[in-house]
Amino acid sequence: MWTLQDAKNRFSAVVEAALAGEPQEVSRRGKPAVVVLSVAQYEHLRAAAGAERGSFIDHLLAFPGGEIVRAEVRPRDVAL
Repeated sequence: MWTLQDAKNRFSAVVEAALAGEPQEVSRRGKPAVVVLSVAQYEHLRAAAGAERGSFIDHLLAFPGGEIVRAEVRPRDVAL
């Protein structure tokens, strides 16, 4: 894992390692902050996430149950 300062100072090395297929983790203030990936790895992850996720319409159509029953509410009488 790179510290942010080291990653800034050696950014070319971070990019080269990421292009070689090794994701590079960068920490800020001692906590993991970001990961540098190659474009190929990033696109692969995006495609995999999209394949697992259906469309929003499919999600709504899969809602269990039939018709929604609504309570009958009548407006109250107001004297003006």
